[in-house]
Amino acid sequence: MILASCWYHTKDKMLIYVDGKAFRSGNGSKEYPFQTISEAAKIALPGDEVLVAPGLYREYVDPANAGTADARIVYRSVEKGAAVISGSELVKNWKPYQGNVWVARIPNGLFGDYNPYTTLVSGDWFIATYIAHTGEVYLNGKSMYEATELDQVLKPEVYKKSWDQAFTVYTWYTEQDETTNETIIYANFQGADPNAECVEINVRENCFYPSKEGVGYITLSGFTVKQAATQWAPPTAYQEGMVGPHWSKGWIIEDCEISDSKCSGISLGKYKQPNNDNKWLHGKLKNGTQTERDCILQAQREGWTKENIGSHIVRRCNIHDCGQTGIVGHLGGVFSLIEDNHIHHINNKQNLAGAEIGGIKMHAAIDVIIRRNHFHHCTRGLWLDWQAQGTRVTQNLFHDNTLPFDENANPDNNDGVGEDIFIEVSHGPTLVDHNIMLSDFSMKLPTQGVAVVHNLIAGSFTAVGRGVDNGSDTIPSPRYTPYHVPHRTEVDGFMTILHGDMRFYNNIFIQKPIRPGMEAIHQMVKDNEWTDGNLIAGTFPYEGYPSFEEYISMFEGYCGMGSPERDKYYSKLPVWAGGNVYFNGARAMSTETDAIVDTEHEITVGIKEENDVWTLETNVYDYLPETACAMISTETLGMAFEPEEKFENPDGTPIVFQYDYFGGRHGVNPLAGPFAARDVAKQPLTV
Repeated sequence: MILASCWYHTKDKMLIYVDGKAFRSGNGSKEYPFQTISEAAKIALPGDEVLVAPGLYREYVDPANAGTADARIVYRSVEKGAAVISGSELVKNWKPYQGNVWVARIPNGLFGDYNPYTTLVSGDWFIATYIAHTGEVYLNGKSMYEATELDQVLKPEVYKKSWDQAFTVYTWYTEQDETTNETIIYANFQGADPNAECVEINVRENCFYPSKEGVGYITLSGFTVKQAATQWAPPTAYQEGMVGPHWSKGWIIEDCEISDSKCSGISLGKYKQPNNDNKWLHGKLKNGTQTERDCILQAQREGWTKENIGSHIVRRCNIHDCGQTGIVGHLGGVFSLIEDNHIHHINNKQNLAGAEIGGIKMHAAIDVIIRRNHFHHCTRGLWLDWQAQGTRVTQNLFHDNTLPFDENANPDNNDGVGEDIFIEVSHGPTLVDHNIMLSDFSMKLPTQGVAVVHNLIAGSFTAVGRGVDNGSDTIPSPRYTPYHVPHRTEVDGFMTILHGDMRFYNNIFIQKPIRPGMEAIHQMVKDNEWTDGNLIAGTFPYEGYPSFEEYISMFEGYCGMGSPERDKYYSKLPVWAGGNVYFNGARAMSTETDAIVDTEHEITVGIKEENDVWTLETNVYDYLPETACAMISTETLGMAFEPEEKFENPDGTPIVFQYDYFGGRHGVNPLAGPFAARDVAKQPLTV
């Protein structure tokens, strides 16, 4: 007999139990658990904890109620990773069609009001020449490759842009039977019997995502979440993910494995503005940059404040194999903390393309801290686009964030040549400190107001002095982007990017050998407005930028209306540098008078993985000189030019950069680079 009581009371909270293996759904008590998480999500109230037993939960969980700052609603897998929320369904009605190709007919009633096999991936900044549905077909958990014609399934060819070329011949194609109201899927399983294997298809758009705004203060802990038919998530649209808070405050997503979202795994992004949802794509008359400015100011009017939105935490998650981004966000991720995550193998299929791709892609990362994460094998590691103000990127490991083959270099999409960190048209202050950057391109910098402190940098800087116009061929089209009241969301002004306002202190620059194919990429993109494909490490791309003294000297005397030389207000801003060390031909700008350039020793640098333990392999610490580097602080760095905000903590307190990559203390005169001592470089870089 099922008891009337709906949950078990403890002194501090109510426990609601879920077990998909229960004989029948109960009332949420320990003795009579619910069978689905969704049942618990309808009744969970502030202070409640939903405990989910191991099992596969093929459902869309739509949390109905918000927690509070003092009484969160917690959804917890009782065994880490063992409760699996999936957006897919198993298909077992495959019939032989021709050769290795099988066919399945899926009643459209399965999909409800959203059919991923009639819904195309689309949106602003998506390259529409790529045809893809939001649906996927998975063979034993691995995503197959969609074809646009049945003949490409019958006679598949290797897709050379993919990171996994061998698997690209596992193809599928879909069409509709209007007579029977069925979705038909043809798939080439290359000799496998799909009825004997695990073959799944995307059915649901989201997995754990409130359908309404404002459902805040929720914790999602320890789940595996996978296989959702998410839509492209640009900043000018409703930015959805497989998991996310949907325009609310105070979520914690921790200890989860997030994978195989068609587009984005976790969204910390924007709500839907019906009058400005992919307006560039659909309305056509206003350019995307202007509609983005519009959506920011509209959000300001509609409650985008520190009190209402953001302050999320994403920690200790394994995020991988998503088509667009691991984490995406515009406006909704402000004041958040993203730490200790493993973010890898994002956009590796290369079947989606556009300007919104990366391990993390965030607009308006205001006072966001991104620390101790491991980014690798992504088209881009971290992309901070617009309004990277008060953002701090610290103690992260970046490597192999690039395009793996020469075929990936596309002259029509040459902003897609990957790098570890891309900071775009922001005014700062943006802090990049104590990171290890080992990809071919370490930083793409069409921006200003950045401080780069105590990093090990083995790749080059690209797009310095470029990439800030809107792309018009013959008419000036500078991009004016906003800056904000310090530590707030309120817009304080708009300005184009003047370039400069950069600081480089106590970094190690190592010129890696240029790998095969990179010279061809350089030649392809060197004259492009959006990038230059520079392959040489060091600060030298800032050659010719003024010192602070040179800059302020331009403004001596009368500067008001009618004064001569009005161009000075649009000239390059100053660049500061000190304490940097250069190896293997890495080049310093000539005004960097205290640079140490080692031309004697051959430095090796790389990364080694063994049993999920990653270590740095380099001899640089055998030859790193005992320099008397200065201790760097907020006082040293000053303030970013346009927002007039210091390089400081989100709470406005100053920073002294005395803690290294591992959290150890630097000495009074620290070593250049991310480590406080030579021997600690041999320790595992990830936990």
